[in-house]
Amino acid sequence: MQFVFFPVGGSSPVFSINFFSVEEEKKPNCVFNMARETCAETDMETNGTAEEETNCFSSSSLKLYEAQFFGFTPQTCMLRIYSAFHDSLNDIVPVVEEVCVRKLRKGQSAKGEEQLRSQARECSRRLQQFMEKRFKQLSERMEALLVSRCFTVPPNVLLPEDQCHKKYPQDIQEILKLESSMADLHGAYEAEVCARQALLAELEEQKEVQKQMDGILEWVMELRAAWVKDGNGNFQESFQLAMMSIKKLQEAVEQVLVCSRTLK
Repeated sequence: MQFVFFPVGGSSPVFSINFFSVEEEKKPNCVFNMARETCAETDMETNGTAEEETNCFSSSSLKLYEAQFFGFTPQTCMLRIYSAFHDSLNDIVPVVEEVCVRKLRKGQSAKGEEQLRSQARECSRRLQQFMEKRFKQLSERMEALLVSRCFTVPPNVLLPEDQCHKKYPQDIQEILKLESSMADLHGAYEAEVCARQALLAELEEQKEVQKQMDGILEWVMELRAAWVKDGNGNFQESFQLAMMSIKKLQEAVEQVLVCSRTLK
């Protein structure tokens, strides 16, 4: 791809900017050999779009253990690189445009300078679009390389919290049995905790009842002592007579209340 700058009113170009296209970069005499990356890209492009969308956030594509090991995923790394490139491109392109306009506007009229600025702005826009498109293609290859070569944890490398699995290796069936027994123990523990809470609540209620019973017993003992002190005979018989009198008194009070209600 080539951008050519012409002065206003002239036919010969002042200078041009050349960019290699995708086809030119794949030629044998290219500086950078991208054969392996191109093969990876073509293999990725053979998959369907629907399959890419469904597998975009799968555990294999996200590399969960690698993300836990490094602290980020290849996708987030490439997103940060792309954002940094985009910001840098937005900062550099206006500067390049201004420098080109400043060098080409010498001896130009106001109208010619305006046309020159318009052409430079259009070239800058096309340059920015081309660079973004090109970097997007490169970022896909870079992401494939990062996933396959850089951000891949070998099987013999473990996180510090997983070192115990290396010292005490276990089969999957044993792990499942241990998890099942742990779940059963956890359920039994929760049941014991609930039963303990229920027993504690019942014990508190029994303590309150015990306090009330102690108060009643103390009142009866005081009543018996006062009864014996006054010389009123047998306390048990006198207490029964007193209870009968109290019962009759309660019945009389109820009758009085009923009569008062009927009179009202």
